[in-house]
Amino acid sequence: MTERLTSLSGLAPTAKLPAYDRKALKPGILHLGPGAFFRAHFAPFTDAAIAVAGGDWGIEVASLRTTDVADHLNQQNGLYTMLVRDTSGTTAHVIGPILRAHVATRNPDDLLARLEEPAIRIVSLTVTEKAYGFDAATGGLDLKHPDIAADLGNRHAPRGVIGYLVEGLARRRAKGIAPFTPLSCDNLPNNGAVLKRLVLEFAGRIDADLQQWIEANVPFPSTMVDRITPASTDATYRDAERLTGRQDLAAIETEPFTQWVIEDHFANGRPEWEKVSGALMVEEVSAYEKMKLRMLNGAHSLLAYLGYIGGYEFIRDVMDDSGLAALARRHMNAAASTLDPVPGIDLEAYADELIARFANKAIAHRTYQIAMDGTQKLPQRLLEPASEALAGGNKAETYAIAVAAWMRYALGVDRKGERYELRDPRAAEIAALLADVPRNGGAVSKALFGLPGLFPAALTGNIGWTEDVANKLEILIQDNKLPLI
Repeated sequence: MTERLTSLSGLAPTAKLPAYDRKALKPGILHLGPGAFFRAHFAPFTDAAIAVAGGDWGIEVASLRTTDVADHLNQQNGLYTMLVRDTSGTTAHVIGPILRAHVATRNPDDLLARLEEPAIRIVSLTVTEKAYGFDAATGGLDLKHPDIAADLGNRHAPRGVIGYLVEGLARRRAKGIAPFTPLSCDNLPNNGAVLKRLVLEFAGRIDADLQQWIEANVPFPSTMVDRITPASTDATYRDAERLTGRQDLAAIETEPFTQWVIEDHFANGRPEWEKVSGALMVEEVSAYEKMKLRMLNGAHSLLAYLGYIGGYEFIRDVMDDSGLAALARRHMNAAASTLDPVPGIDLEAYADELIARFANKAIAHRTYQIAMDGTQKLPQRLLEPASEALAGGNKAETYAIAVAAWMRYALGVDRKGERYELRDPRAAEIAALLADVPRNGGAVSKALFGLPGLFPAALTGNIGWTEDVANKLEILIQDNKLPLI
């Protein structure tokens, strides 16, 4: 059996190694949610920033639920391989700033101790939208969310991300320790503002003075992250071993393109990320994130739903269908028309770049992976820009296609009649709505348009548009015809 990746010595010459002394690193960042997305952007950007600009910004990571990634990282002394794939080949980068991994379910007191450690100056997050516990209808706390409800009832022993952040800040305030900066890197519009609202609402329910202290002292910068990161497969692990000479169970793969836009509001310092190509420190991130959510993520969702129900396993396969590729570009153009100018960005060139990225044969990004959590993703990716397009007098046809595709996907039955799991936090609610509904476009769309808090009145009240969705859904249900152009 091949030796495990545990140090930087003796690795294959095909592996690119950290260009700094790992022994000089000290814990400065605590990251919650060390999944593939974090390992493909946050850690590599920090790795590169230390190499280029110096600093001792070591990262500790914590998993709030699962154990595998944390265990693998600890067994490998924080090291892992990032594979970068394109049509010219695959390169291996061993990423070095992670010092230690925690598992909250095993030792919550250990995580709480790190949150109040003065050396931890940034607490970053990639926990996915559903972990925040916000009410999509109000934007505030969802008091029925299991983690929110549990943590409000037992604030000193949290289990959810908001509860941990508030308890950590409360402990620092009580001991006179400067606050950390919470840094959301999840795919939410205005993610810093969303996080701030949830933290303040939670704090206000348990301690009004704590709420005021957080509001006065804690910045919540928003970020926009862009890098396609498929789930790791056996091929990922095989290639990591081939290119490093070591077995690596924490290896991930990604594309060459990477972009990170960060609002430069921090309470107590940060790495010099701006020294790294692809990172941009700005005063306001909203224009960039709206561009990404609507043009990239919106088109991605469109292709994922149509692709999955059409029998395509990967986005690259969907892009081989000329009709679907053309539809993706039409949708990007429609999304671009809802945007204000984005500083430094040519939107047409950006769309061209997205098409090339989606078609990258070296990236195996599953349509089923992208399709998950639709009720969390649709509002910012599709429903908000569709509402704006209709308000501007446009047809919003590609949005109707995308919504019809999601509704067809929500039926949970593929074109061969085989059932699949609808991986969505509201899956049970969707199933209940559709249980006794006739399988036709009008009935299914009417039921799903009634899903509480999802579709805005600007869409459900537009008879022409809802009929368009119903008609397109009917085609998908009865004929499985793609791409509805």
